[in-house]
Amino acid sequence: MKAIMVVGTTSHAGKSFLTAALCRILARRGWRVTPFKGQNMALNAYVTATGGEIGHAQAVQAWAARVAPRVEMNPILLKPQGNMTSQIIIKGKAVGTVKASEYYEQYFDMGWEVVQESLYRLSLEFDLVVCEGAGSPAEINLKHRDLTNMRVAKHLNAPTILVVDIERGGAFAHVVGTLELLDPQERSLIKGVVINKFRGQKELLDSGITWLEEKTQVPVLGVIPWSDQPFPAEDSLDLLERNRRRSTQDININVIRLPRIANFTDFDPLEAETSVAVNYVDIQESLGHPDAVIIPGTKTTIPDLLAMERSGMAEQIRNYAAAGGTVLGICGGFQILGQRIIDPEGIEGMAGEYNALNLLPIITILSPNKVARQRQVVSQFPQAGLPVDGYEIHQGRSRISRSLKEDTNDYQPIFDDPGLGLVDKSQSIWGCYLHGLFDNGAWRRSWINQLRKQRGMSSLATGISNYRDQREATLNNLADLVEKNLNLKGFLSTHL
Repeated sequence: MKAIMVVGTTSHAGKSFLTAALCRILARRGWRVTPFKGQNMALNAYVTATGGEIGHAQAVQAWAARVAPRVEMNPILLKPQGNMTSQIIIKGKAVGTVKASEYYEQYFDMGWEVVQESLYRLSLEFDLVVCEGAGSPAEINLKHRDLTNMRVAKHLNAPTILVVDIERGGAFAHVVGTLELLDPQERSLIKGVVINKFRGQKELLDSGITWLEEKTQVPVLGVIPWSDQPFPAEDSLDLLERNRRRSTQDININVIRLPRIANFTDFDPLEAETSVAVNYVDIQESLGHPDAVIIPGTKTTIPDLLAMERSGMAEQIRNYAAAGGTVLGICGGFQILGQRIIDPEGIEGMAGEYNALNLLPIITILSPNKVARQRQVVSQFPQAGLPVDGYEIHQGRSRISRSLKEDTNDYQPIFDDPGLGLVDKSQSIWGCYLHGLFDNGAWRRSWINQLRKQRGMSSLATGISNYRDQREATLNNLADLVEKNLNLKGFLSTHL
């Protein structure tokens, strides 16, 4: 099958962004195109229509290609959970939890078979696959067990683009060093270099680009300028950059940056609201006085709960809630808001029973069997009758610890599925299992309007489209940016 490979000199060079942009550019030109990342390590996950887990970045790339996400686009997903261990997701399903050394001993051969099988299945339906690498392809201590970078490029004989982040400095050294560390066959597949995240006058780079092309005999396809266009991140390192861009708006929302924060892509739609500032607060920091606090998902609920208790963040949140503040927990955050979390089999470490924040009347029991499914429900709060789409990814099963009727309706289900989430009667404490909740425009605005009402502000319109429409516009804008600044015509006509 025809393929393009995108690798980077470092992590966060712009591989995911460029892969998504290429998918949209080619889809607009009429290609049947699919993204592919053989192995991804990330805690931001998405659930496909068949109930399989893949990296959220590959779901975004699928939407860029105008196709539905599927497990073959990311056949291996590693979800780190501390102590040098990761949960292994193969073809969308959790198959075990192992240490790094054990993973390569037990799963490498199987993994490569799964990668090849997935590529074959995609080749039956698509004209072109745009593959994304991971980290750097030149990690010489890891290359023998790499399932993501040049092993895939060689298997497909794919013309490969090398992306470098110039903002972090040393871009020319990164490119030259990476090429030097590739073996001759790998080196021959690198057909172009892309310089990403450039701030300033491009003319100042011209002499450097000329030198680089003469030195490496690899053409520089172009320079992509720095852009403030939002793009979903793969891991929590990106949150530090987001906080550097924080500002005060009408409504300020603090998201707790848990040690193993997961699925913080849930908050991209909130960040897209021009009247809302989303700030990521480390558990060691002061909570401050925001309009709302969100406890996000986490790969390991109990260790993160204990870390919150040790740091004092748990007490800060209890005090904030007691003063009438609005708190929302999603997935692991929902469990943390409950009364107790029980881990009878030691799934997250040591077996035991742990007291949680005691802000919602639920008890959660962790189970080896993971729930992963898409959901379509109808909200009852903050506005009844709103359709809501999302997805669940959790290993805990939560139950009400006392009868709602006996509590004189102090707590009510947020949705028409009572097991999906609860809110107290003052609509201050919210908890649910639904990822993608804020993607729903009308629900998001209704929830924000609750916060605005507390501040004496007028309500925002709720008759708006869902976030997917904003995401479509973002993907088109990113594709336009890349198409304008790269010489893709020559690359594509020569190599495809």
